[in-house]
Amino acid sequence: MISRDFLRKEFDRLPHLFRQRNVPAGALEEWRDIDAVRRMRLTQVEGARAARNSLSQKIGAKRKAGENSAGDEQLSKEIATQTLSLEAELKALDERLVPIEETLPNIPQDDVPDGADEAQNVVLKTWGEPTRFDFPPLAHWDLGPALGILDFERAAKITGSRFTVLKGPASLLSRALIQFCLDVHTREHGYTEVLPPFLVNSASLFGTGQLPKFEEDLFHLEGTDWYLTPTAEVPVTNLHRDEVLSWKELPISYCAYTPCFRAEAGAAGKDTRGMIRQHQFDKVELVKFTSSQASREEHERLTRDAEDLLERLELPYRRIALCRGDLGFASAKTYDLEVFLPGQNGYKEISSCSNFEDFQARRAAIRVKVEGAGGKPRNELVHTLNGSALPVGRTLVAILENFQRKDGSVSIPKVLQPYCGGLAEIRRL
Repeated sequence: MISRDFLRKEFDRLPHLFRQRNVPAGALEEWRDIDAVRRMRLTQVEGARAARNSLSQKIGAKRKAGENSAGDEQLSKEIATQTLSLEAELKALDERLVPIEETLPNIPQDDVPDGADEAQNVVLKTWGEPTRFDFPPLAHWDLGPALGILDFERAAKITGSRFTVLKGPASLLSRALIQFCLDVHTREHGYTEVLPPFLVNSASLFGTGQLPKFEEDLFHLEGTDWYLTPTAEVPVTNLHRDEVLSWKELPISYCAYTPCFRAEAGAAGKDTRGMIRQHQFDKVELVKFTSSQASREEHERLTRDAEDLLERLELPYRRIALCRGDLGFASAKTYDLEVFLPGQNGYKEISSCSNFEDFQARRAAIRVKVEGAGGKPRNELVHTLNGSALPVGRTLVAILENFQRKDGSVSIPKVLQPYCGGLAEIRRL
């Protein structure tokens, strides 16, 4: 969320700052009008409380002096009644403000490109040449079933569409990718591994920005306050909800493997074939807590950590700067990493690495104690960041399509072979 102080001070600039961010029409003006009444009522409440305190002292002095205080006591009761009424109105105004504030997206950093949608995203760099073959490459939804390692039909029978059964080498490769990602991040990139719960409560989802705006994309367990986690970002970021961290702890870097579950209600008709967009998928997530001064540098470092894995896997990719209109709700800046898929003759997102600045920390009340003016300690909000490194299903797809051979077999990237018990290729089961 964005602070009320900022909204007030920068109100005239908000239309510019929120350009291309899909803010509901009239929301800012409605917020301003309610806030103006709220501040007026707050001044009245504070004045009434001060008047009552003054009367209490006066009544006390009169009683001590043996004087009649009945008139003052009656006035005090009237002010108390008035105060209760004003406080109730103040609460009602807050209840009208908060839903508006909860729907306002984060403000992009200054260097985020202008643009209304993904067509205006900017390619910043490309690594590796798109894989070329002397035969027509297959998409994974044809290649996997031909090898007998991906079964979409039986998954649909068991559950429904957007699910996949992995068999034999595909299952092995999936486990290998999880272990590979965790090993590199913990042993070389400096992350601490955590294994969080796969169920999260509504407070956790509010903290990271999924609720209330994206409730239709979540799987909710009826009769409980539990949801299946849509990404490890949610439980891992909320490890420090309602906490004050030590300055010396920062940056805190976590990595976590979790299965993820998404209803994909907002993606109707997109990527309906294969494993690109599933209701259930595995992912290794990176989460960082940093100071405001270091968050941009840490965002670059986190993105490089994700890129490092793609390079070790020898998968051609490019880094994209998302434009303002394509940014996620909570993000101030996002890099997408897109991997080349020969079977589809194009690039497809495989990781999003985002800097949320203090947007999530304000919702989740995550602060850090710093030294203020005159050496007096004070608390300020941390900055949070996260990125996928890597989603297992999409990485498996990229390996199948980039490492396929003319005879229909698939070679396994050298870096993964030790994790696969030395297996170097996948052939028809």
